Amino acid sequence: MLGYYLIAGIMFVVGLIVSNRLKSKFKEYSEVPLSEGLSGKEVAERMLRENGIYDVQVISSPGFLSDHYNPSDKTVNLSPDVYSGRNVAAAAVAAHECGHAVQHATAYSMLQLRSKLVPVVQIGTTLSQWVILAGIGFMGFGGGNQTILLIGIILFSTSTIFSLITLPVEYDASNRALRWMESTHLTNRSEHDKAADALKWAARTYVVAAIASVATLLYYILIFLNRRDD
Repeated sequence: MLGYYLIAGIMFVVGLIVSNRLKSKFKEYSEVPLSEGLSGKEVAERMLRENGIYDVQVISSPGFLSDHYNPSDKTVNLSPDVYSGRNVAAAAVAAHECGHAVQHATAYSMLQLRSKLVPVVQIGTTLSQWVILAGIGFMGFGGGNQTILLIGIILFSTSTIFSLITLPVEYDASNRALRWMESTHLTNRSEHDKAADALKWAARTYVVAAIASVATLLYYILIFLNRRDD
C-alpha cells in the first residue's frame, strides 16, 4: 500500500496548495467592492430572474465557501460572506451557483447524469475502500480473492467517474455566470477579470480531486493486473 500513501500524500499537498490559493483569492477579491453595489443574494436573485427562473429560493447557509445549489429542493445556498457580501468575490460565487440552477432549469445533460449517479456513488464510496483492503489483504490465500479486489475497484470507479463528470458541470456553471455578468454589465472589465480568476481557482479544486481519484484508481488496477499475471 506504499504506492497508495505516496499518491495520497502528493495529492493532499497539491490540494492544500490549491485550496489555500483559492482562500487567498477569495479574501483578496472580497476587498474589491462591486461597482453595482449588489449583495451576493441580490446578484443571485437577479440572475435567476433574468434567466426566467422563479421557483428557486436563495438562502443563507453556515460555513465558509460552503456555497452550493441543491436541485432536490431548488435552493441556492450561499455562505454568510457571499450572501451578504457586496464585492467581486461574493458576486462571482453567487452567480456560479445560479449557473447550476440554470443548468437544472435547462436540463443540462452532464448535470442530469451527475445527479443520477449520486445514489450509486454514495454506495460505492462507502464500500469500496473496505472491499479493496479485503481483496488486497486476502490475495495471498488464492487467486479467487482477486474477485474481491475487482469488485472493490468497480465500486471505487463510480466515484472516479463522478469526479470526472463534475468537471464540465463546474466549468459550464462558471462560464454561464461570467457570460451573464458581462452581458448585463454587472461587472466592469477589471471586476470581470477578478471574478474569472476567483472561479478559475475554485474549479481547480475539482481538477485536483479528479486527478487524485484517477491516479488512485489506476494504482488499484495495476495491483490487480500484477496479481493476475503471477
